[in-house]
Amino acid sequence: MQANYRDVAAGGVFIAIAGLFALGTLDLRIGTALRMGPGYFPLVLAGVLALIGAIILIKAIGRPSASFGEVSWRGSALILIAPIVFGLTVRWLGLAPSVALAVLIASFASRRSTVKLAVILTLTLTVFCVVVFQKMLGVPIPIFAGPLDSLNAVVAPVFALFGV
Repeated sequence: MQANYRDVAAGGVFIAIAGLFALGTLDLRIGTALRMGPGYFPLVLAGVLALIGAIILIKAIGRPSASFGEVSWRGSALILIAPIVFGLTVRWLGLAPSVALAVLIASFASRRSTVKLAVILTLTLTVFCVVVFQKMLGVPIPIFAGPLDSLNAVVAPVFALFGV
């Protein structure tokens, strides 16, 4: 049987991750489509991810195998480190600095990234995340915390100017 082993591996990874997400919803109330419980959305996402994995897996059968190619260890390491840095700093520094650090680290995963692009990306995504998660959704994470707590007094009037 001929199969593209790279796609088979990708489909298998998608299905495995979907299975883990589905297992994580076992303790949560699922509810119905009209009265969704806390486990409904993660379970639906797990189903969609498993479906995507199955499609990739099916399409891999009968196709010639392709090599896995060269692994970008620098990019892989930086993409892995970014959410870890966010998780370790969000309670100590607050939402804005943690998002900024994570985006700045992840933006250098590409060899084509420049300092100018990284700074623009960092500022844009940090403001976007603060507006969406803290202001619109009301996630109870302060914009600045710990040693940067005094900056909240400066940021609040700026958001008030824009009605956020």
